[in-house]
Amino acid sequence: MRLRVAIGADHGGFELKQELIRRLGQNVDVSDMGAHVYDAHDDYPDYVVPVGRSVARGEVDRGILICGSGVGACVAANKIAGVRACVCHDTYSAHQGVEHDDLNVLCLGARVVGVEVATELAVAFLMARFTGEERHLRRLEKVKALEVQPENTDRVEREAAPGESALTDEGIPAEDDEGAEDEQEEADDEEDEDEEEEGEEEGEDEEDDGDIDSEEDGGRKQ
Repeated sequence: MRLRVAIGADHGGFELKQELIRRLGQNVDVSDMGAHVYDAHDDYPDYVVPVGRSVARGEVDRGILICGSGVGACVAANKIAGVRACVCHDTYSAHQGVEHDDLNVLCLGARVVGVEVATELAVAFLMARFTGEERHLRRLEKVKALEVQPENTDRVEREAAPGESALTDEGIPAEDDEGAEDEQEEADDEEDEDEEEEGEEEGEDEEDDGDIDSEEDGGRKQ
């Protein structure tokens, strides 16, 4: 059974895409996800999405994305759950990424590599297979878990949305300002009450001392 490959590129990778389709099409089933015509003002995410979703849904086995540097396409592709994309401009990374990390989308920069190197990279990527070793499966499961875990690594303080608590720089809900003020006021009131009680006790002690002095003076006068 021939490998099914989806390929997409913006204007930066349009010409390289066309050449790779011609070369790879002899041995694999290639689905061209666009651009279908050269447009100097098109945007790479528009071609990343159909390729990435085809891979994630299992409609194709692998994906290849091309833009000017490969970076933008890679960033966008990794936003799609189920996609593991990487920029590879050396053959070792192109096949090792599949063997160890189950890489399923190769990103290329048409302004970085020429057609001959790009062809070698694509072939290395497409011929490689995931090893399935226990250590690689364990790490892959941890990577997949990142796609479903709630966001819990945000360490940037931000303004709370309506109906939501503000986050501290540790990513945990901050205490309500009004609640904190109320607690401070209660603490101040308790401190004032303690000072008043101490003042009253001191006053009573002074009165007692005055009585004793009077008695002593009176005794001396007699």
